[in-house]
Amino acid sequence: MAGYVLAIDQGTTSTRAIVFDDAFRILGVGQEEFPQHFPRSGWVEHDPEDIWRSTVATVRTALAAASLSAGDIAALGITNQRETTVIWDRDSGAPIHNAIVWQDRRTAETCGQLREDGVEAEVTGKTGLVIDPYFSGTKIGWILDNVSGARARAEAGKLAFGTVDSFLLWRLTGGRVHATDATNASRTLLFDIEANSWDDELLRLLRVPRSLLPEVRDCASDFGTTDPALFGAPIPILGIAGDQHAALLGNACFRPGMTKSTYGTGCFAVLNTGGTRCHSQNRLLSTVGYRLGGQTTFALEGSIFVAGAAVQWLRDGLKLIERAEQSGPMAAKASEGEDVYLVPAFVGLGAPWWDAEARGAIYGLTRNTGPNEFARAALESVCFQTGDLLGAMGRDWQGEGDRVLRVDGGMVSSDWTMQRLADLLDAPVDRPVVLETTALGAAWLAGFQAGVWPDQDGFSASWHLERRFEPAMSPVERGRKLAGWASAVKRTLTS
Repeated sequence: MAGYVLAIDQGTTSTRAIVFDDAFRILGVGQEEFPQHFPRSGWVEHDPEDIWRSTVATVRTALAAASLSAGDIAALGITNQRETTVIWDRDSGAPIHNAIVWQDRRTAETCGQLREDGVEAEVTGKTGLVIDPYFSGTKIGWILDNVSGARARAEAGKLAFGTVDSFLLWRLTGGRVHATDATNASRTLLFDIEANSWDDELLRLLRVPRSLLPEVRDCASDFGTTDPALFGAPIPILGIAGDQHAALLGNACFRPGMTKSTYGTGCFAVLNTGGTRCHSQNRLLSTVGYRLGGQTTFALEGSIFVAGAAVQWLRDGLKLIERAEQSGPMAAKASEGEDVYLVPAFVGLGAPWWDAEARGAIYGLTRNTGPNEFARAALESVCFQTGDLLGAMGRDWQGEGDRVLRVDGGMVSSDWTMQRLADLLDAPVDRPVVLETTALGAAWLAGFQAGVWPDQDGFSASWHLERRFEPAMSPVERGRKLAGWASAVKRTLTS
C-alpha cells in the first residue's frame, strides 16, 4: 500500500489536517480557526462541537487538496492541545459543558488548597507534575461539581472524560473506542508515569470517578478505524500523542539529551531524558516523552503559556498589526535605546515560576515607546522565557546534552525572532525544512505502526536542516538584556 498518512493536528486556536506521502512531503492541507470563549477573567473555553466540526471539515479539505480519497490513506495519526478537558454523555456523545482549555485558571483556589494540604510532593512523585490549574484533574472536578447532576451521572458510569484526542477518537470511531495514549494521560494529574496506570489515590484526592477514564495505550497502537460515513471509507487510526510529544518525535529527538522547542499559542521546551525519569529540582515537569512497544521514554518539559498568543494580542487586542508576520520587521526597526520588557502573564506564569495569580505587565515605557518597541518586547518575551526554561533544564539534567535547539511552530518562520533567540540563548538554533513537525510526529507514529514508514533511525535520517541561527550578540549586551528581564519577572511575581 502507498505510504500516504493523514495527521490531525487539533490545536488551541485552529485545527489542521495534513496529508503526507512516504517521503514525508506535504500533499494537502486543511486548516480552520474556531472561536475562543472567555466567560470570565482567566477562564478559557472551547465549544467541543466547534472542534469536531473543524476536524471533519479540515480532513475533507486535506484529502481533496491531495487529490486522494480516504481509501488511499494507510493510517491516521492524531495530535492535540493537551490538558484541555472534555466530559460527554456516553449514550449521546454530547458534551455536558464547554471544553475547559489548558490555559484556564478557574481552579487556582482548588490547587492552592491542595498545596496547603501538603499533598504536592505525593502528586509530583507519581505524576512528575506540579499542582496547577494547567492540568486536567482539577478541571474534571470543576465540571462535575458545577454541572447539575454531573457527579451522580459520572459515578453511575454514564459520562466519559477525555482530553481532546480522546474526544475526537470517540467521535471518529462512532463511539466505539474510548482511549487515549500515555502522553496525554500523563498530563492529567491522575496517571502514575512510572507504574503506567491511573492511580487510585490520585483519583480519590481529586474526586474523579474511575469510570470516567479512557483506556491508556502506547502512542503507536491500534485505536480503531474511522466511521466510513465520515470520509467515504474507514481509515485506521494508529497513532496518538499530545502536541509537544508529537513535536519531539517530529523533530527526531530520539536521543537522550536532544531538545526541541515548539512555538505556537504557547511555547514548550522538551528534553529527551531516555528511559530514566529525571526528578526536577527547578519546578520543571517530568513527563512521558513517548511510549512505544510498552517502553517509556521520559522527558523534562518547561511550559510557557503565552508565546504566539502575545503576537495575537498585538494584532487583536492592541490592533498594532494586521498580520502576525508583521511583528518581526517591526521589531527590527525598534529603537535600541528603548528597553521595553513584556512579561506576558495574561493567564499566569508557567515554568519555572508556576504563579497562577500573576498577570501581564510591561516595564520600561517612555514617551518614545511605540508599536515597534511593543512588537520587539512581545517577541523577546518568548526568547527570554525559553532561556529560563533551558537554564533550568541544564541545572536538572546531568546526562550528555546537545547545545543545539531544534525549533518548530508558527513563530519560527520569523528570521528576526529565531536570530534573537540564538542571541539570547548563546546557542545555535536549528530550523527544519518541515515546520509542521507536530503533525509530522503524529503521522510518523501512525505510518510506523502501519508498516509504511521507517523506524526511528530511518526517520531520523530524513530530518533536514533549513537554516541554523548562530548567536551574534555581544556578551555584555546579552547580560544587560537578561538582567532587565529577570528584574521584570521578579516585579511581576505575586509571591
